[in-house]
Amino acid sequence: MAFDPERQARDDNMTAWHQQAVAAGQKRTLSRTANGDLYSYARDELGFARAGSGAIVTSWWGMWVMAVVFTGIAVFSVVLVFAPTGQGQGPLWGALFLTVLSIGGVAYSASLAVRERSAKRVRSERGIPEPSPRQLN
Repeated sequence: MAFDPERQARDDNMTAWHQQAVAAGQKRTLSRTANGDLYSYARDELGFARAGSGAIVTSWWGMWVMAVVFTGIAVFSVVLVFAPTGQGQGPLWGALFLTVLSIGGVAYSASLAVRERSAKRVRSERGIPEPSPRQLN
């Protein structure tokens, strides 16, 4: 990517504004937008963190899909616990570990989906650009 002095000037201005806002007590995060510019997001505008080097979910509906998948795993694990009782054996209590993990996954991904949906609505109302799906600089 070629050096763009105009972008650098915009980034410097946004960085200075961000530092002033933080010094004034605002809780903000300096992050790249989808088009590559820097933007200072308030906490309610950012949603969930988009970081990492692998395939990641970057939308509220993607998080809901993850919640549904974790729900399916939870249901399967409950069936796995009680399936042996059909053959006169005791329940497979060890599978409850999978149940607990998957219910935690449901709660976590659903909360992220709600937070991101709210942040998307706030960004839309305020005319704020979408954050970049990748935050590795």
